[in-house]
Amino acid sequence: MKAPTPKAPLNPGAPRWRSLALGTLWVQVASLFGLVAYALWADGLDEVAWLNALDSFLAALVMWWWTATLSRVTLGQPISTKTLLGPPAPGAGQLRALRVVFPWLTALRFSLWFLTVLSVVSNSSLEANPVALTALLTTWGAAIFASNAMYGSLARLAASPANPIDQERLLGWLNLSAALSVAMTVFNVVPIAGFSSTPDLTNQVVYGLSGVLDVVATLLAFQAVKTMPVDAAPNPKTAG
Repeated sequence: MKAPTPKAPLNPGAPRWRSLALGTLWVQVASLFGLVAYALWADGLDEVAWLNALDSFLAALVMWWWTATLSRVTLGQPISTKTLLGPPAPGAGQLRALRVVFPWLTALRFSLWFLTVLSVVSNSSLEANPVALTALLTTWGAAIFASNAMYGSLARLAASPANPIDQERLLGWLNLSAALSVAMTVFNVVPIAGFSSTPDLTNQVVYGLSGVLDVVATLLAFQAVKTMPVDAAPNPKTAG
């Protein structure tokens, strides 16, 4: 019988990074719910307002379940969603909800992105700088893809936090998501002339702060995952 690998030493900064990350992520969840109300108030209950509100609402739900899952994963605790007799495993409900809802959020965001691309391509009278438009659409699409991968990577890591490949994959997507979030925050605050109207100061402050919070929360989550304790479980194929 192969002896279990001893527990990896705890990084002294792990509890601090975990606390900072979870605290900031829960603030982000609350801010996303706040954006739902703000979008409906600021845009006058038109179609755009409802789409923006729906995006923020789904994002708030996904981030809620993502944060709840991260809180267990960063303790090195696996989450099982297998159907067994008795009560569900701790965290299983949040993980199932995350796996179900985040693809719908991604589908909504890609639909909005695709409609915007069609609008740009079909409108020959746009006076916006084509280089700036290309940068915006490319960054926006990449940010949607990276967020989807970030959600999915945590959902996969949750089953086995000791898996170094899944951990590195999540770290990579968190790093990329933070960088793309910086770019998207700039695009949201500084409009492209000839493409989008100049936002008022309130919109710039609200969406600018939301973007900064997203960047900070993502970077702190990166550090929490990077320093989390990992119990290397024995390989069942070699035990016995």
